[in-house]
Amino acid sequence: MKEMTLGSKPKRTMRRRASRGDQIFDICNYTFLILLMIVTLYPFLNTLAVSLNNANDSIKGGIYLLPRVWTLGNFEYVFKEATIFHATMISVLRTVIGTIFTVFCSAMVAYTISRQDFILRKFVTIAFILTMYFNGGLIPNFLLIRELGMIGSFQVYIWPGLIGVFNLIIIRSFIEGLPDSILESAKIDGAGDFKTFYSIVLPLSTPVLATVALFTAVYQWNQWFDVFLYNSSYIEFSTLQYELQKILQNSNASMSARSASDAFANSGNASGNMVTPLSIRATMTIVASLPIIMVYPFLQKYFVKGMTVGGVKG
Repeated sequence: MKEMTLGSKPKRTMRRRASRGDQIFDICNYTFLILLMIVTLYPFLNTLAVSLNNANDSIKGGIYLLPRVWTLGNFEYVFKEATIFHATMISVLRTVIGTIFTVFCSAMVAYTISRQDFILRKFVTIAFILTMYFNGGLIPNFLLIRELGMIGSFQVYIWPGLIGVFNLIIIRSFIEGLPDSILESAKIDGAGDFKTFYSIVLPLSTPVLATVALFTAVYQWNQWFDVFLYNSSYIEFSTLQYELQKILQNSNASMSARSASDAFANSGNASGNMVTPLSIRATMTIVASLPIIMVYPFLQKYFVKGMTVGGVKG
């Protein structure tokens, strides 16, 4: 009995040490995550505070998490433009339509090149990957878009970026991890390739499709340079990002016409309505970020699963 008692003491000691180690690890882990959360949230909260602070007062600096002089004047200045609301609708349509078409077409191509019985599988995959390293350049792309007759039209936002190679590789890797027995049973039941893709592959690929949809939506929503290249003369196809960019440029131009000393002198008058590039830039960031922030919680569970499940195969 004594030997058993003595022999059991080291086990209890090891259990205590393991428990302490787990506690220390949890404390370090939670501390790191809290610090990471603070570092991540602070820039956004600071930008929000600047956007809600009086522009004249913001010149003095010293704004951190809360506005010093509350105002909605910066947002009123941004949304007073008559084209903002129409541009917002174009951005929403572009994001929704572009995301749906891109995800569906990328998934179809990914399913095709993931099949072992596809003869040109390697050739097509290499051809797509080469486009990630070599590009024709800005001028050839512009000439191509012009020859295709897409300048001054909404379709220029959809077709040029219909297939994203990075998204294609992610979806293909996920589909390759699906059990072959499920796809083979569908063929035995008489389902064709498109029926198998639409009825089986798409439902099983919901996590990775949601991840790619989030990537694509953020890309479509933030794009403004293609509007500048192809539709800058067509106000009916202007997007929110491009209109915000024009507002910022106008603000920079008006600010450059004033001396910095005059601007700082006017900053003492908190009731002034002067708008600065700093306040406009912060307001633009909030306006452009809110839609994506509102959409992300609905896709979060699929996003996390889609980013991790591809690395584990059953």
